[in-house]
Amino acid sequence: MESVIWEERPVLRNPAALIAFEGWGDAGSSSSMAVDHLIDLLAGYRFARIDSDEFFDFTVRRPLVEIGDGGTRNIEWPDVSLHALTVPGADRDLVVVTGDEPSVRWKRFCSLLRDIFESLGVREAVTLGAFVGQVPHTLPVPLVGVASHPDLLEEHHLFSSDYEGPTGIIGVLNHELMASSVNVISVWAAVPHYLSNQEYPPGSLALLDKALEILDVSLDTSDLKVDAVEFREQVDRAVEDSDLAEYIGDLEAESLTGDESVDPAEQLVEEIERFLNDG
Repeated sequence: MESVIWEERPVLRNPAALIAFEGWGDAGSSSSMAVDHLIDLLAGYRFARIDSDEFFDFTVRRPLVEIGDGGTRNIEWPDVSLHALTVPGADRDLVVVTGDEPSVRWKRFCSLLRDIFESLGVREAVTLGAFVGQVPHTLPVPLVGVASHPDLLEEHHLFSSDYEGPTGIIGVLNHELMASSVNVISVWAAVPHYLSNQEYPPGSLALLDKALEILDVSLDTSDLKVDAVEFREQVDRAVEDSDLAEYIGDLEAESLTGDESVDPAEQLVEEIERFLNDG
């Protein structure tokens, strides 16, 4: 595993993995924000990272130049990091994987993560994602799932997914881990299409709460709940007495069909985005 840069070799108790990537399949940054919040909440520490040279096309995901202390210029490279988290009062630790979605050598990347998990004793994993859907922000965030054991979806009150089509790294990783006998549940949040171009805290909250339920871990997510409530209040004020309010009401009355052909009402979406960005 020469592509893995180990900063520490953690000793973990009955570890489970929680995984989310930025990029495709992270509408509203819902999944990446969920795991980042968990890392901050539990003061997790990075114990390893995966070398970006092998798995990123830097013309697709370019490194960033940053100016540090003293005016020195630094390069921030895209990467994937592995964090160890100790959960107070729980009988297990968590391994959280997060970072940018790799752009090349997906099969190699997923087999690498599989080997890392095997070396750490991980036998259970939850992967997170978010997609753009025809759903209103005024209703609970719909969650769909895929699992190595389909009865787990009913147990955790997840809609099953019959999606067929292009996939991201999460779909490939799910397949790799299931083939290696790791119990996997993949949870995806539907993000309103008219709000998908900015961070969507309600999606992050729904994903994190469901992941913690699946992993049988109890944590206080009240900070994220506050963010979600404040976000909805901002949106409600932005759409009040507008044509979009009527459109959202129509969405509430419709069942979730999966048909994404509805006009996104681009002009009204831009109005909401300006309101939120100015707020």
